[in-house]
Amino acid sequence: MRELVYYVAVSLDGYIAGPGGEFDAFPVEGDHMAAQIERFPEAIPTVAADAMGIEQGKATFDAVVMGWNTYAVGLPAGMTSPYQHLKQVVFSRSHTKADIPGEHPNLELTHENPVDVVRRLKSEPGKSIWLCGGGHLATQLSGEIDRLVLKRSPLLFGDGIPLFAPGAYQPSAFEEVTTTAYGSGVVISEYVRRGA
Repeated sequence: MRELVYYVAVSLDGYIAGPGGEFDAFPVEGDHMAAQIERFPEAIPTVAADAMGIEQGKATFDAVVMGWNTYAVGLPAGMTSPYQHLKQVVFSRSHTKADIPGEHPNLELTHENPVDVVRRLKSEPGKSIWLCGGGHLATQLSGEIDRLVLKRSPLLFGDGIPLFAPGAYQPSAFEEVTTTAYGSGVVISEYVRRGA
């Protein structure tokens, strides 16, 4: 069965973006980047990967799920299909396809329950499914997350979008697979759900 992998950058105080969705404080240069690109080339937006000459052969992921706010970050720059190389599923309760300019065969906008959608994706053949963000969607899908890959940056945000939005108290145990500290100050830790 396919895994749902929450692969995300996070500040030391637990935020994946600023209050307005800002993420430009996260370091995009340094020795941690080569490791990320090698392991998760599909997690780079298609336009950026093309510009950098990065091959996106679906080594780890062939699908990405995200909330509307995460998706909409690229709209002002004309990125209406940020991960064209993947099946993209965007969850929104209030937006429709009319809010997305152009035609994008690999992009699905849905009002469905995220848990139902992810369980359906997991039952289909394919590679891992990337949970791109945001915090509210991560909380809704917390019971479906099989693997966490956290890129902790040496930053304090003070406010913003949390790694997980507040939810019901339901402790879930994960086991550390690996942790690597880089000269850039970024620490990448990977965890799998205990008993998975």
